[in-house]
Amino acid sequence: MVLADLLLVTAGFFLAYFVRNNAESLAPLASYMWLLPLLLVGWGVALYYSGMYASFRLKKISEVLFIIYQSAYLSFLFFAGVCYILKLAHISRTFVFLAFIFIILFLAAEKLLIIYIFRQLRKKGLNYRYVLLIGTDERAQDLIHRIQDSRELGLNIIGMVTLNPQEVNQTIAGYPVLGTMDDIPKIYRANTIDQALFCVPYDQLGRIEQAIYYFETVGVNVHVAMDYFKGRFAYARTSSFFDTPFLTFESTREKIFSLLIKRFTDIFLSLAGLIILSPVYLISAALIKLTSPGPIFYVQERGSMNGRRFKLYKFRTMGADAEEHLVDLQARNEMNGPAFKLKDDPRVTRVGRILRKFSIDELPQLWNVLKGDMSLVGPRPPLLNEVNQYDDWQRRRLSMRPGITCLWQVNGRNKITDFDQWAKLDLDYIDHWSLWLDFKILLKTIPAVVFGIGAK
Repeated sequence: MVLADLLLVTAGFFLAYFVRNNAESLAPLASYMWLLPLLLVGWGVALYYSGMYASFRLKKISEVLFIIYQSAYLSFLFFAGVCYILKLAHISRTFVFLAFIFIILFLAAEKLLIIYIFRQLRKKGLNYRYVLLIGTDERAQDLIHRIQDSRELGLNIIGMVTLNPQEVNQTIAGYPVLGTMDDIPKIYRANTIDQALFCVPYDQLGRIEQAIYYFETVGVNVHVAMDYFKGRFAYARTSSFFDTPFLTFESTREKIFSLLIKRFTDIFLSLAGLIILSPVYLISAALIKLTSPGPIFYVQERGSMNGRRFKLYKFRTMGADAEEHLVDLQARNEMNGPAFKLKDDPRVTRVGRILRKFSIDELPQLWNVLKGDMSLVGPRPPLLNEVNQYDDWQRRRLSMRPGITCLWQVNGRNKITDFDQWAKLDLDYIDHWSLWLDFKILLKTIPAVVFGIGAK
């Protein structure tokens, strides 16, 4: 498979050259040939370390495609870095783009074909792995049914091992109970066993240690089912801490490379925004200074991810003594819950109303995004006194880096008067986060800002 993948990388390289050369003449092919080893090394190493060559019998198609996407990203960083260091400005960017697109398509087609072929072979009884299931309770029987429904994975259960001697020689879920834990050596010698699956009750975990040691001694892979804790939101995965294995529950799925792209996007767009919108900054600053005594910027400590704190920057839209009058206005709060919202807030200046209408007052937060305090998209950062009033379930909105815009901004914004509804929108964003969702929110934010939809 390694050889096939490298051949496909080579094919993508040549196809990209000929397609680009036919559209617009490039330098001779010989002058590009030295780039091919860079592509082969970059893709080969990236595919290997991303886990492409580990068995993907049990991998989902989406996982295999993600490995290709991840490898493309890593290999592109390597390729672009070498080109930058060597100052290779003469290389056609279109050629490089086409090469990576063709390679991604070729690799994806190859993997999908391999997966299809092997799954068809397994459905016919070929390329099987023989499994011994230790456990006979409802969880074990449910696992059997799932294996039976996924014949394309090629797992053949030879039988079961029970913790209850009275079940020996019975048939459970269509499979024979071959013996007890003490009979495992005899069962192993009499059968072909590739893998041992332990699916035993929680209170019986202490009894399986010697059996695991035995399988380790004879060279059989062991898997222990750990689905004892059913989290409503958290995703379970295995991890290692100081060489100690842990069962880890994450409130959101770990998407390292997507988060890396999100951060690069934040840096690029916030920096571009600070430069392009600099005239708006200057005009806003001048209007604030000329029409209201006090500082141009309003700096406030806000809550961030998992209890962190940071200083948030906004254009000042209220009088300099606004905080002193907040207590007097609490009774007029239009938001049910810890957040404070008031449509006709008397503390807002004339210029401030215009800045708020079109969200211009939020523009200084691009500096927060560039620094890394915030992201372009994410739950809005709360006041610290608001966080202290949160219910436990509402605090989960702090499990992601805060943002300038969010689902609340584009789904009613200040028309939403119930903080519970606001929090549920944030949790929906966290639970379904993706780069595509961020992109859609940013697109919806543009008309909301330009037309002042829902602003107060």
